[in-house]
Amino acid sequence: MAAASAARAAGRSSRRLFDIFVAEVPWTVSSKELKEYFSQFGSVQRCQLPFDKDTGFHRRYCWIKFSTPQDVQNVFQKDSHILEGAKLTLKQQTHRRRSQRKNQSE
Repeated sequence: MAAASAARAAGRSSRRLFDIFVAEVPWTVSSKELKEYFSQFGSVQRCQLPFDKDTGFHRRYCWIKFSTPQDVQNVFQKDSHILEGAKLTLKQQTHRRRSQRKNQSE
């Protein structure tokens, strides 16, 4: 049973992703374009670009998920990121376990 638990834990750590929050995304930029742009810094696993159901437009922010912390550091080594003439605002996301978030809200 301990072996199965260790195997699950190893699987979770290998799937861990490292996030960057991106704001001020131009209306004309798609998730595909964002993924292509950020791929120059490392392996992009996912790009989440939420849409507004009422307007049909994206909300001008997204999350970029990378495979390694080094990929994230590569992004922040560049001074500014400009897509279609607009300067993107980037912020590194810190991950907390759900139990930690729950304890902080109490």
